[in-house]
Amino acid sequence: MSEPLLKVTGLKKHFAVKGGLLSREIGRVHAVDGVSFAVDRGETLGLVGESGCGKSTTARCVLRLVEPSDGEIMFDGRDMLGLSGGDLRAMRRDMQIVFQDPFASLNPRMTVGAILGEAFTIHALTSSASERDDRVASLLVKVGLKAEHMRRYPHEFSGGQRQRIVIARALAVEPKFIVCDEPVSALDVSIQAQVINLLEDLQAELNLTYLFVAHDLSVVEHISDRVAVMYLGRIVELATASDLYRRPQHPYTQALLSAVPVPDPRAKRKRIRLQGDVPSPMNPPRGCHFHTRCPIAEPRCRETAPELKQGSDGHFVACHLA
Repeated sequence: MSEPLLKVTGLKKHFAVKGGLLSREIGRVHAVDGVSFAVDRGETLGLVGESGCGKSTTARCVLRLVEPSDGEIMFDGRDMLGLSGGDLRAMRRDMQIVFQDPFASLNPRMTVGAILGEAFTIHALTSSASERDDRVASLLVKVGLKAEHMRRYPHEFSGGQRQRIVIARALAVEPKFIVCDEPVSALDVSIQAQVINLLEDLQAELNLTYLFVAHDLSVVEHISDRVAVMYLGRIVELATASDLYRRPQHPYTQALLSAVPVPDPRAKRKRIRLQGDVPSPMNPPRGCHFHTRCPIAEPRCRETAPELKQGSDGHFVACHLA
């Protein structure tokens, strides 16, 4: 088998919390606490979990929009954490991001043509203004908009259209890998489907690789080849989408999937209700982070953190009892 395009090993990101008169460090937020995964070329890996579990921080560490505290990130055979200056800028052409909020991620004072053309200017991808405008027009058509839209401003578009512009901006430098950070959560349900279908069509056409961050399990199931489930900074389960949704093995994944609405009103699903609140990432529990809410926890779960182990079928799970 070929090497994965992205391989993350032991990734950690701890944020210092300061307080008092001298702004001394009074604690650390364990946002990402030892995450490991790989993404193959042309694959979509879904990353799901509750708000605050570390999904977006993991994605931004991969792109080095946030500097990791520890770990290793290998992208296309190169050590991302060892790059700086011009080498890092050159690598950024291959790694792009689609942000969650299309209303906030576009400069309201720039036309769409200027926003998209910026990428060509920064990376010196065009030799003239006319060539740049031609490339911008082509990008807009590719994402389902019109060439003449380049003369408009972001406020003149709907939410779904703005997200298409954000996707076009990510495609401008012809990347290999795109992080989709909750790209449809701010959109209406009908528009969500259109954007998801667009992402799938672009992936097939351009051989793109996605890391798809979301909390909507239905959306993740539709677009992902494999899914990783995060809880309090750690991955607790990772498997193919079909396998994970058909037979979840970790108690947290089982609880998450039991809350997904079922389209058929006659179908019955046993709802698993977790007790208590998610612990603070400033003071995560010892052992398994989930043991404070787990309905089947044993004494060893409170003392020893389970490793993310691979089963015979390629299904990874971090649970002593799975």
